[in-house]
Amino acid sequence: MTAEEIHAQLAAKFGERIGPLMPPNKDSWALVNKAEDLIEIGQFCKGELGFDCLINLSGVDWPKKNQIEIVYHLYSYSKRHQFVLKVQLDRTAPSLPSLESVWKSADWLEREQYDLLGVEFRGHPDLRRIMMPDDWVGHPLRKDYKEQASWHNIETTRESPLDGFVRLDDLTKRKAAATAAIVPAAEKKEVLQ
Repeated sequence: MTAEEIHAQLAAKFGERIGPLMPPNKDSWALVNKAEDLIEIGQFCKGELGFDCLINLSGVDWPKKNQIEIVYHLYSYSKRHQFVLKVQLDRTAPSLPSLESVWKSADWLEREQYDLLGVEFRGHPDLRRIMMPDDWVGHPLRKDYKEQASWHNIETTRESPLDGFVRLDDLTKRKAAATAAIVPAAEKKEVLQ
């Protein structure tokens, strides 16, 4: 099925609860207008449209819009088609129903978004941090996140790896200059010829 056909079936079933196909010419997606409709729409996608796999669940923080957008990438192994659903949430208290009961792969994917963006997935069987320590403060993928200087007396900031390469380049240049200064002028002529 094409994205247009998938969207047409979603629109026929859910009407105004599904937004328009955006953009229709590439990487098409549709907005689920109310987060409360997500489980019903997910069940329809899995059962009627054959989306047997939730490939990915990601989130995007939009501080200027005061939104967090949750993005569901669906795929059908049997029908070989894909589609993307999005849900927009209020950034101050992002909450929506868990799809873990529809796709088991949502389990750890939802935990990741809970941990890194602070999104609550209501009804999730084990909603807890998955990447950061349990007592970590804040959500690191929020664009206004300020990293703590330390955690349990462990520094959380490190030097950029690029700074190490700059130091290595400087060291190599100094060694080359020192070697060049030691080589007698006669030997330099032989090397150059």
